[in-house]
Amino acid sequence: LALALALPSAALENGLALTPPMGWLAWERFRCNVDCRADPRNCISETLFYEMADRLAEDGWRELGYKYINIDDCWSAKKRDAAGRLVPDPERFPRGIKALADYVHARGLKLGIYGDLGTLTCGGYPGTTLDRVKQDAQTFAEWGVDMLKLDGCYSSGEEQAEGYPEMARALNATGHPIVYSCSWPAYQGGLPPKVNYTILAEVCNLWRNYDDIQDSWDSVLSILDWFFTNQDVLQPAAGPGHWNDPDMLVIGNFGLSYEQSRSQMALWTVMAAPLLMSTDLRTISPSAKEILQNRLMIQINQDPLGIQGRRIVKEKSLIEVFLRPLSQGASALVFFSRRADIPYVYTTSLAKLHFPEDAVYEVQDVYSGEITRGLKTGDNFSVTVNPSGVVMWYLYPVAQPWRIVRQRAP
Repeated sequence: LALALALPSAALENGLALTPPMGWLAWERFRCNVDCRADPRNCISETLFYEMADRLAEDGWRELGYKYINIDDCWSAKKRDAAGRLVPDPERFPRGIKALADYVHARGLKLGIYGDLGTLTCGGYPGTTLDRVKQDAQTFAEWGVDMLKLDGCYSSGEEQAEGYPEMARALNATGHPIVYSCSWPAYQGGLPPKVNYTILAEVCNLWRNYDDIQDSWDSVLSILDWFFTNQDVLQPAAGPGHWNDPDMLVIGNFGLSYEQSRSQMALWTVMAAPLLMSTDLRTISPSAKEILQNRLMIQINQDPLGIQGRRIVKEKSLIEVFLRPLSQGASALVFFSRRADIPYVYTTSLAKLHFPEDAVYEVQDVYSGEITRGLKTGDNFSVTVNPSGVVMWYLYPVAQPWRIVRQRAP
């Protein structure tokens, strides 16, 4: 009932996140480490965010589209101020969030912050109860915040049904553009009938549907399985301005191998997922950086059509094929191996993958850059996919000579 009542004026209409947001988020790598005396380099403090902003601006990330630097939980003081406003922890953020936002903006970046629609955040800091929604939206706008991630710990389903749309209206009313990331569906199981994706797309720019990612391959696979098992529900919900969010990229941390890191990047791209890294950009390895800074990969992720890809083949050989349609008749294909033995040679054709008959494609391997010209729909081809790895193709149709002649005849 509450969800239905929220409908008429719940439209977001902020014109933001027309492609999936890209940037950096503190949570998976740095969690709720607030002990700045014992661990000043890795605690949740302004120093961490100033340093990460420098890395985004100076190490080639910003130019590729990684523009958001996002604070997660545990940034605030344990109590609101005398006027009831949220305030940052004075020891860990002595210059305040406004100064941090100014610093970030001066480097051509944007600042994100975390809130929670409940009595407390998940980490035990002051939450945003329904009577505080407008006040907190105004506070974030005055600080110059550009994105809000609103979690859902310590709140009921009824409070969420009222509060998430209310925050969308409150953010719009500030007049300051703020991308709105909701955790609403994750707290309702992520699926209909409890989650109405039509309403969600009118309320939020992106939303967390499922569990928090951990720094492990098992965690990545569990998210992947849930998203593609439920792709018939989830895939139509995504598009420019409203995205499914399978959570952060954990590439560059401790839990994924090189092949698994390439797989997460390719599969998140085919899902049209936000690309929010959570790693230490001060010490990231060259190989992890190369994966995250792959220009063709980012071009595919940011495709203006904004269509989320689907799994189209699931073989007994443990090879899976994913397809994402792109603008100008192009496509992205991902061949993914769940095998744990040796590289597997997978043979198929574009015809078997339901590409148009009599078409000819130029194919570029997204990771190697290798180009194959003149691949016809009916031609068999083989790809060698490493265990827990991917081969990713970018395909674009090539005009055939007879078609050009026919077009010119008139």
